[in-house]
Amino acid sequence: MILSTLDLPRLALSIRQPWAHACAAGWKDIENRKWRTAIRGPICIHASAFNKRNFEEDREDYLEVLHEHAGHPKPPTHEEVALEGLTFGAIIGTATIVDCITRSGSPWFFGRFGFVLKDQRLLDTPIPVKGALGFFEWRPRVTNHEPAQQAAPAQRICFDGHEN
Repeated sequence: MILSTLDLPRLALSIRQPWAHACAAGWKDIENRKWRTAIRGPICIHASAFNKRNFEEDREDYLEVLHEHAGHPKPPTHEEVALEGLTFGAIIGTATIVDCITRSGSPWFFGRFGFVLKDQRLLDTPIPVKGALGFFEWRPRVTNHEPAQQAAPAQRICFDGHEN
C-alpha cells in the first residue's frame, strides 16, 4: 500500500485518457509508443490534460480494442467511457515497466514499441501535476493550487460498466 507521495516513484509517464485509467487500473498491460525505452522499474502514471479532440479519438480507439480484441464479456458502451470519473492533469496511479517490446499477442499492443506494465494500481487521491513529454520527474511539477481536473466525484470506469 502506498502511504504518501514520498513512497511514489520519481519518474512519471504522461498518458492520454482513457488509456491512462486503463493502465493504472491494470486492464491495459502495454503502453504503446513510437520510441524505445531502457527504463525498467516503477513509474507513476500521469493522466494528461484534457483535450476534447484527442479524447474523442482515443475513446473510439479504446472501445474498438475492448469490443473487438480484449474479449471481455461485457465491455463498456460509448456512453460509459465518458468524461465522468476520469481525472486529467494528475498522477493517477503507478505501474512497473518490465520490458520494451516490438511484438506482442496482447490486444493492447498496436504501437511501434510497447512498454510492458505490471503491478498497476490506481491512487486513492490523484495528485495534480503539470505533465511533460516522455518520462519526467513529477514532484517539481506539482500544482498544489489547482485541483486535478475531474468531471465527476469518485467514479471509476470498470469493464462491466459499474462504478467502483
